[in-house]
Amino acid sequence: MRDRALPPSGHQAPPDIPWSRSSVVRSLGLMPVETVNDTVVLHLPETGAPIAGGQDALDLVGEAWAVQAEVVAVPAGRLAPAFFDLRSGLAGDFVQKLVNYRLRLAIFGDISAHVGASDALRDFVRESNCGGHVWFLDGPEDLAQRLAPAAGS
Repeated sequence: MRDRALPPSGHQAPPDIPWSRSSVVRSLGLMPVETVNDTVVLHLPETGAPIAGGQDALDLVGEAWAVQAEVVAVPAGRLAPAFFDLRSGLAGDFVQKLVNYRLRLAIFGDISAHVGASDALRDFVRESNCGGHVWFLDGPEDLAQRLAPAAGS
């Protein structure tokens, strides 16, 4: 019986990601996986338990590695309210775990109310969107643009 998630080609399986499924992953059922511009994307469904801690991030890492995904797409509505309060540390913990395991994160949906209430969150979102690891996007179409090959390549 396999007790670890399979990592993407060329990666070692991290020792701290058990294959057992948390309540977040168990509540998901099947997570759609698609290839967007040669990049495998694991989509978290709109409904299910909220993402509320670092263990949830590790569970998603295990799921992503099992299907060799490079990007995890999360609907904003699945994130616990504390995610948008940067003082809670949830956003930093969640993002750091995904980035540490070489996964990119795309958060889909309208977070304008959260951004309007916090200068720190507004800055975090702006800076994240300038980078290559974490993006706050309106929807899958924006992710396809982010993952499109650069012109001339």
